[in-house]
Amino acid sequence: MRLKNIKGASEKILLGKYFINNPNEYKGKWHELFKNNNPIYIEIGMGKGNFIIKNALTNPDINYIGIEMYDSVILRAVEKTNELELNNLYLIRMDARLIEEVFDKEIDLIYLNFSDPWPKDRHAKRRLTSTHFFEHYDHILAPDGRVMFKTDNRPLFDFSLEQVPEAGWTLENYTYDLHHSEYNEGNIMTEYEAKFSALGTPINRLVAYRTKK
Repeated sequence: MRLKNIKGASEKILLGKYFINNPNEYKGKWHELFKNNNPIYIEIGMGKGNFIIKNALTNPDINYIGIEMYDSVILRAVEKTNELELNNLYLIRMDARLIEEVFDKEIDLIYLNFSDPWPKDRHAKRRLTSTHFFEHYDHILAPDGRVMFKTDNRPLFDFSLEQVPEAGWTLENYTYDLHHSEYNEGNIMTEYEAKFSALGTPINRLVAYRTKK
């Protein structure tokens, strides 16, 4: 994906009222920032933030944290949250590989939406549904935490279905056609999801949790 560089984005995002520039300082203390004990859901690779903002508007009793690593991409989400003044949503600019430095077994749900497929075999470890990343998720999720993954990419989805048990996790449910399944009720679509769905492309989705030992 080619990113459009927005001049001054790195400085502009720092002006966001809901942008957290020092997220590692809140490790293990995110509930204190939200000033409640509501569940915390995060989206890794939130893009412009449409999905997580819609969720925050729809579910005021759930706390949300959007994560994106590119300044020019997260800027739009920062601008939107400034306008909406949601008190149940914060934004972080960071690389997903560093999530253990920011969270400590306090996340109830991780959203992975239309993640980069990294199609070359040598890059498999970079896929957000690889066993490598499930190890990271294990350290930040609460005991009953879940990972929810959506994609239009069937090869990536098949890879993910194999990685879940290999990582020592359990598939709670999955579908190769979310919008025509029992799991579609209450589904909030991402921008990519709406685009691909309009073209007739099936959306794959899975939910996984750590296998009880």
